[in-house]
Amino acid sequence: MQCATYREAFSARLDGEPTGLAEGSLDAHLGACAACAAWARQAERVTRRTRLAPAPAVPDLTAAVLAALPRELPGVAAAARARLAGTALRLALLAVGVAQAGVAWPALSTGAAAMSAPVHMAHESGAWNLGIAAAFLAVAAAPRLAAGALPFLGTFAALLTALTVADLRAGRVHADRAVTHLLVLAGVALVAAVAWQGRRRRVVPAVGRERVPA
Repeated sequence: MQCATYREAFSARLDGEPTGLAEGSLDAHLGACAACAAWARQAERVTRRTRLAPAPAVPDLTAAVLAALPRELPGVAAAARARLAGTALRLALLAVGVAQAGVAWPALSTGAAAMSAPVHMAHESGAWNLGIAAAFLAVAAAPRLAAGALPFLGTFAALLTALTVADLRAGRVHADRAVTHLLVLAGVALVAAVAWQGRRRRVVPAVGRERVPA
């Protein structure tokens, strides 16, 4: 076997790796080969010096790195503002829902409604108002429902607005009764805002994923 094989095996021993030779054969060769023994002693000295050599001085860049960091991570402030706006919208919608339920309760509990409507008509109107209040409260509790509730609520609000304006012009409804419909319009506007905010949160991450190369 050539000396190069034993020298590679001795180098592996210095690195703590298997020598790949039969046990005792490397030491037997070093005892019999003066050239390999001298090479082994030199390799031991070089390895020892390398491992015990002092590490070069490295400048402390901590202050420079910290100074170069932005005071505020990108997107953190925008995300905080979005959360704050979402919370404000939900609280406002909660207040409108409670107020809408307050408008519906007299007609449901006593059968009394504005303009001396029959009892069943009062109950029906109260049920509609309470259902709308429940929709507002549901969206306030779970904003993800806003997009699904908006088509119904938006259609109802649009028709209610057009009919109320026509009835006001014809004198078929009093102004104090028409004013109560402003709660519905305010609630629908808030639901639309919640739905739009949720749509923006879904679109931005999707765009980010599309830009990542496959």
